[in-house]
Amino acid sequence: MKIGAHQLPDPALMLAPMAGFTDLPFRELCRSWGADYAVAEMTASRADLRDREKSLTRWVEPGESGIKVVQLLGADPAVMAEAAAAAEADGADVIDINMGCPAKKVLHAECGSALMRDEGLVREILTAVTGAVTIPVTLKIRTGWERAHRNAPAVARIAEESGIAMLAIHGRTREDAFRGEAEYETIAAVKRFSSIPVVANGDITCPAKALRVLELTRADGLMIGRGAVGRPWIFAAVRAAIEGKPFSEPGPGELLRVILDHRARHFDYYDGRRAVRTFRKHLAAYLRPLAGSEEALPALLAEEDPERQIAMVRAFLERARAFSEPSSSPDPE
Repeated sequence: MKIGAHQLPDPALMLAPMAGFTDLPFRELCRSWGADYAVAEMTASRADLRDREKSLTRWVEPGESGIKVVQLLGADPAVMAEAAAAAEADGADVIDINMGCPAKKVLHAECGSALMRDEGLVREILTAVTGAVTIPVTLKIRTGWERAHRNAPAVARIAEESGIAMLAIHGRTREDAFRGEAEYETIAAVKRFSSIPVVANGDITCPAKALRVLELTRADGLMIGRGAVGRPWIFAAVRAAIEGKPFSEPGPGELLRVILDHRARHFDYYDGRRAVRTFRKHLAAYLRPLAGSEEALPALLAEEDPERQIAMVRAFLERARAFSEPSSSPDPE
C-alpha cells in the first residue's frame, strides 16, 4: 500500500490518532511493536490554538522515527490550508484531516464528524488543503453523521476527486459515538469502488477480530486505536496472525519490561511532574486487566513520587506473576 511516495506493507497496520494518548512516546513504542504508521493527536488548525504549549506536542516531531503525520481539526478551508502548509514547512510527511471525531466540544465548533453533514464544505476543505501542500493529504471519517444517513460513500468519492491519498473509516456514525458495535459493511462498500487505499477502523481489539475485519472489508490496512492502549503489542500479534505465525502475549514479567520501556520514553519526553501525571492513564490501562488491580490501582495512581510508584508497580506485578504461574513443586503421588 502507498500513501504518496511512502510505501507500507500490505495490509498496513496503523495506530489511530487518540487525544491524550498518541503522543510521541506512545507512537514510538507502538512502532517498536510493529505499527507501520502512527498518527499524532489531533491539533487545531488555528495558529493561536496550535501554538499553545499543550498543542506543540501534537505538531511535527523532528526526531520521530517513522512517517510524520499531523492531524488537523477545523472547519475553515483557508485556515486549514494555512495550517497544512505550516506543517509541511516544519517537516510533516503527511497531513491528515479529521472528519471523524464525535466529541461534543468538537461538534460544537462544527468540526470533526460534524463536517459530514455538509458535503459541499467537505469538498472545499479537501480541495483547499490538497492545493496548499505537495505532501500527501489523507482523511479520516465515520460512516456518516447519523444511522439514517450513512454518507461515507459520497464523502469518499469527494475525497478521491479532491486528491486525497488515503481514506480511513471508523465503522460508526457520529450518532453512535463509541457505543454499540462497529459495522464494516459501509467500509466494504467504499472499498469496492475506491481507487485510493481504504483503511478500516473500529473495535479491532485482537488478532481474530483483525482477520475478520480484513475478510469483511478487503481493506488495504487496519487502524487500531483503543485496542492498543495498554496493549501496544497488538500490532505484533495481528501481524503474526496475518502471516500464520504464533504469538504469545506478555505475562506479568514481560509486562513489566513493556511498562518500563514506555515509562522511560515518556519521562524522557515530559518533565517529571507532568510525566507522572500523564503516565497514570497508561499505567491503569496496562494493569487493569490483571487480578487484584481494582484494589491496587487507587493507591498506585495517587502516588506522586515516580520511584515509589514504579516500586509499587513492580510489587503488584510480582504478586500477579506468582498468582498466574503454576507451582514448580512436583504433583503429589
